[in-house]
Amino acid sequence: MDSLPLDHPRLKKNNFDLIRLLFASIVCLVHAYEVSDFSQLGTLAGVLSSKVAVQGFFVVSGFLIVMSYERSSSLKSYASKRVRRIYPAYFTVVMLSAVFLVLVSQKTVQEYFSLAWLKYLAANLTFINFLQPSLPGVFEANKFPVVNGALWTLKVEAMFYIAVPVVVYFLRRFPRLPLLILIYLLSIAYSELLLSAYTKTGVEFYDRLARQLPGQLCFFMAGAALFYYLPIFERNIKWCVTVAAVILMLDGMLLPLPWLQPAALASLVVFFGLFLYAGNFGKYGDFSYGVYILHFPILQLLLNTGWFPEHQWLFLLTTIGLTAVGAFLMWNLIEKRFLLRSSHYVAAVESPRDRLAVPQPAGLSAE
Repeated sequence: MDSLPLDHPRLKKNNFDLIRLLFASIVCLVHAYEVSDFSQLGTLAGVLSSKVAVQGFFVVSGFLIVMSYERSSSLKSYASKRVRRIYPAYFTVVMLSAVFLVLVSQKTVQEYFSLAWLKYLAANLTFINFLQPSLPGVFEANKFPVVNGALWTLKVEAMFYIAVPVVVYFLRRFPRLPLLILIYLLSIAYSELLLSAYTKTGVEFYDRLARQLPGQLCFFMAGAALFYYLPIFERNIKWCVTVAAVILMLDGMLLPLPWLQPAALASLVVFFGLFLYAGNFGKYGDFSYGVYILHFPILQLLLNTGWFPEHQWLFLLTTIGLTAVGAFLMWNLIEKRFLLRSSHYVAAVESPRDRLAVPQPAGLSAE
């Protein structure tokens, strides 16, 4: 077996908490421009890429979620960790939006709490928010009337969680590397086929389909492959990182490289995640999830006031401040309370005396 032991020191100390916070922050900054169309913020979208940040999230998930499954004692244990990590905060943000956005709705209270409201609640609580992304009379004057345009990736993430036990089952029974490569290539083929149809027809539905699970699986599987073959990656790290950087630089500039870009991005993400240790950032908590799921409704609420077009940088600073406070509260009041005591984050803040009483796992940022 080529993968590292699950208690290997390199897997205990990583920068994935910090990387995910950076990715979430990039998405927040780019969305600040995209939902506002404020010209002064246009540089953000020119320099940063929310698309690459989301793809980076999927790479990290592929590495950490597969590792989490491999070290779980049972399918029930794995499922419990996944639900505890993702759903409490998700449920909270959906419910807060559904209940309190009546205060900014252009509809009456009776019109707001209607069948459309129930449909929003049912669709969003079950990760199919595309069926009802808006609430009655809410944000209708904004560029986008949707409540939380960032939640679509949570559907994909949840589907990754469900797919992992099935994928690992086959990886244990068939030659691992050929199967990983096959899934990776089929994912890219699916995405390229739909993007080609979108280019030829202009039908936006094809573009939306390309961004769903099969099309994003290549990034997840690239992360999973690097987990399984981390020793090989480490032995050839200089070549891997150099080639990956060149591919990402050329992709989209000189020629499209869709078949190589996911693997290149995964190589750089894992390199910065594991080989340039920046300290135990997880001891402060994991605020990336809160930043990601809270920033969009905060942006929409600020735009709904109509006050910020003349104060565009103040709009951005207010968004950052409110999102940071919201993420801090979400972590401490909701997320942390549902984690198991064996969680990486709980272990990071407990006293040495407390740690002696509880067996500690490898430092998995996914748990």
